[in-house]
Amino acid sequence: MDVKTYIENNKERLLEELFDLLRIPSISAIKEYKNSIRDAASFLKNKLKNLGLDNCEICETAGYPIVYAEKIKDPNLPTVLIYGHYDVQPVDPIELWNSDPFEPIVKKTNIHPEGAIFARGSCDDKGQMYMHLKAIEVLNNTSGVPCNIKFMIEGEEEIGSDNLEVFVKENKEKLKCDIILVSDTGMIDKDIPSITTGLRGLAYLEVELTGPNRDLHSGLYGGSVANPINSLARMISNLHDENNRITIPGFYDDVIEYSDEERKKNGLVPFDINEFKNSLEINDVHGEKSYTTLERKSIRPCLDVNGIWGGYTDEGSKTVIPSKAFAKISMRLVSNQNWKKISKLFKDYMKKMTPTGMKLKVNEHHGGEPYITSTDSKAYLAASEAYNSVYNKKPFSVKDGGSIPIIAQFEKELGVKTILMGFGLDSDAIHSPNEHFGLSNYYNGIETISNFYKFFTK
Repeated sequence: MDVKTYIENNKERLLEELFDLLRIPSISAIKEYKNSIRDAASFLKNKLKNLGLDNCEICETAGYPIVYAEKIKDPNLPTVLIYGHYDVQPVDPIELWNSDPFEPIVKKTNIHPEGAIFARGSCDDKGQMYMHLKAIEVLNNTSGVPCNIKFMIEGEEEIGSDNLEVFVKENKEKLKCDIILVSDTGMIDKDIPSITTGLRGLAYLEVELTGPNRDLHSGLYGGSVANPINSLARMISNLHDENNRITIPGFYDDVIEYSDEERKKNGLVPFDINEFKNSLEINDVHGEKSYTTLERKSIRPCLDVNGIWGGYTDEGSKTVIPSKAFAKISMRLVSNQNWKKISKLFKDYMKKMTPTGMKLKVNEHHGGEPYITSTDSKAYLAASEAYNSVYNKKPFSVKDGGSIPIIAQFEKELGVKTILMGFGLDSDAIHSPNEHFGLSNYYNGIETISNFYKFFTK
């Protein structure tokens, strides 16, 4: 039996198993879900064991556990390390979901007329990570797994992977491999495959600005005391100039500027600006002057406010000048930028803009370095052939605007490259209400990953 036939004959079971994983609310950012995190880890350990892998274990960390398993057929064969994560983003705002985020259902959409799986984590990253387990099952029941396999699945990717960094540093021999395989990125279109060869880095910080020692009556004190929300809003507005360039001194010092030829090559990747705007229901695009939308979301850095609050925000009115104002701010970074350096530049600039008499506090939440890989390695070429074998077209090489902070750390600690074989779409609403993952993406992903091993070891 070949790979495609096996998948076709087992479609319903492959889907139901994923549904069982998606029903576990493994939200790493909210402590009340800590038991669900462990439930997800146990689920995966059992599934890996059922695949015939050895040394299946739940590795404790200072935070949430890492699931590890391996199958070493022959030390002389190449070893592939598969990385993924079982934690998911919070579901807020829950009222915008059209169905229960942890009760997966299949619904047809314009993009996925065959149906898509709606659930938190369906695309990021449970659905994509689980394809790798099912690819091993497919190989076990067809041609066999032709190389050594290691799995490392964490539960803290959505909150920075801090403990995974420690685990990797302390387990270099255990994790020794020839290539790392990850599916936590996307494709250009459902029928246009692509391999991500670049990821932006991330610096994520929280700002707290304090004015008076308590909330004040806005009638008695309004006009005489500086309002922290007003002040923070002005500070944030000054982080960009009229051309939407970031104004932090030194921010662009290490940014690689691409040549006209390189920019033209990047522009050959299919991108429909009208489809982009229509999918978001916006009338126009926004960003750094003199760059295309595709460049702005891939090879250029950016700064965004992810949340801002302070004062009274509940129902009804309460006329106060708040004591404090808060904001969460993320900066996506590109090649050569260092997130620690950028975080310091941000802090220094915010301190410089802090009004006299106010106190500023800036906390680093997490960050990670940008990542670039080549398109001529054996593993990349194997991945390209695998996509071509399923989609009947060679994948594009693309730079992705997202961040997977641990990828650069893998190369630093383990000395190997990562191949990012993503199958999600920009329209899949990851991190948003109504996250979904196309059925064809799921099944084609399993087939493509299964075929990767054949081409990688031939």
